[in-house]
Amino acid sequence: MTATSANLAIWIIAALATVGVLVRPFKWPEAVWAVLGSVALLVFGLLPLADGLGAVGKGLDVYLFLIGMMLLSEIARGEGLFDWVAAFAVNHADRSPKRLFLLLYGVGVVVTAFLSNDAAAVVLTPAVFAAAKKAKADPLPYLFICAFIANAASLVLPISNPANLVLYGDHTPPLGRWLARFALPSLLSILATYGVLRWSQRAALTEACECGVEQAKLSAGGWTALIGLVSTASVLLIVSALNIQLGGATCVMGMLTTAVVLVRKRASPLPVLRGVSWSVLPLVAGLFVLVEALNRSGLTGALASLLRVGASESVDGAAAASGLILAVVSNLMNNLPAGLIASTTIVQAHAPQKVIDALLIGVDLGPNLSITGSLATILWLTAIRREGQTIGFVKFLKVGALVMPPALVLAIGARLLV
Repeated sequence: MTATSANLAIWIIAALATVGVLVRPFKWPEAVWAVLGSVALLVFGLLPLADGLGAVGKGLDVYLFLIGMMLLSEIARGEGLFDWVAAFAVNHADRSPKRLFLLLYGVGVVVTAFLSNDAAAVVLTPAVFAAAKKAKADPLPYLFICAFIANAASLVLPISNPANLVLYGDHTPPLGRWLARFALPSLLSILATYGVLRWSQRAALTEACECGVEQAKLSAGGWTALIGLVSTASVLLIVSALNIQLGGATCVMGMLTTAVVLVRKRASPLPVLRGVSWSVLPLVAGLFVLVEALNRSGLTGALASLLRVGASESVDGAAAASGLILAVVSNLMNNLPAGLIASTTIVQAHAPQKVIDALLIGVDLGPNLSITGSLATILWLTAIRREGQTIGFVKFLKVGALVMPPALVLAIGARLLV
């Protein structure tokens, strides 16, 4: 097989796998299509086995991060923490769906900023569904909060989105420098997303909701889960400030919190383990392998050349264009592989800082356009399916097409002016 035909085959397999992840033919899980694409690359000799295994290994920190967050979410759900938070929000909304919307959005900002967008999708979604159920309100507008804030607030801190770590690799800016670059873009993104999302759901937020629901006493296990979540957020801030990878610390905190709860109750870990969405791990591993093959096909070299030419003519122009393009591409192939490709590209292109930061904004905010744009949104989709809800691609796109562009443009514009 010639180099040209091999590269063409890589592109075809990667495209088919991506379509499978997006469309889910036969209603097979997203992970099946990512893994099938990866296996095909290895079987046809388009990617050496050693390189494929190496690509899987590159995702170790992400796997550990997700395992920790999913364990925290599942133990918190099982111990009634989400129901407790839901009752608190409903009672403080005072029959106003608009106030309930604002309260839940504020909680989403905090969870995303300090526990990551994936945690917002995994941890917050069950709580929001429980709140809507207790308030006897249509859950969809409130569930949309979990999906959109998970990406909109993911610029606040380096730990707010694993994609931040993927894009910057071992060169994540110190916390102070990060805030100087992204504080204003983050604020504008959060406010713009709230305004447009709230407007788009105005029809569903007109009827009064229930209040005065019973605020059950939080169990000892629930308090342990809450302390575990708060402690995890604190540990991640410290680890981030020390420029240490987050996955190991998150996994340890998740396992420790789960173990403490189970030991105190003398309960079996099997129900918790069964409740974790383990399929997300092979999905991520498959995406890493697909990106490795695309890198070998010469994709990043070509992109780096284009980026160098653009930046030589206008840094601001190249930053704006690359950020907007990556935002769209993230919805076509998921922002995790898009971020991996962008990370390799900026290293080869020796891209200016403004270009790198605009790419980060694109990979963080762009996925709010479609339902499979980010891993957080896929996790959110899995979470709402567990609650008996379903959102189609087109239905999400109609809202995302309104919500994403203003936040993206304002955030990139603000970064270029800083």
